[in-house]
Amino acid sequence: MSWQSYVDEHLLCDVEGHTLTAAAILGQDGSVWAQSAKFPQLKPQEIDGIKKDFEEAGFLAPTGLFLGGEKYMVIQGEQGAVIRGKKGPGGVTIKKTNQALVFGIYDEPMTGGQCNLVVERLGDYLIESEL
Repeated sequence: MSWQSYVDEHLLCDVEGHTLTAAAILGQDGSVWAQSAKFPQLKPQEIDGIKKDFEEAGFLAPTGLFLGGEKYMVIQGEQGAVIRGKKGPGGVTIKKTNQALVFGIYDEPMTGGQCNLVVERLGDYLIESEL
């Protein structure tokens, strides 16, 4: 299965009639493995901040999480495994796997919980597959 099909079929799947606004799978070095058309172009310093937050929980909390220049307030996550952000009626979930970062961006009517479920389920599968 190609990385793009993981994005198209597993991240952009229908959840109770709703789908993510944008999604991507990036290597931990920031290289894009696959992404949806609406996924923002991430800046190197944004990737560095995300990687640093996975290593040092709370690193992004004072400044916020930036994706393509858009600022998200960092909310609860799981140290070293998941970063969650909120921006207005939407937000983002980022799951770290052995080799990749799985991103899901959502807007209402999708909820943060639905986004978390989709992103973390794929991330857990990739971890089990040693990816």
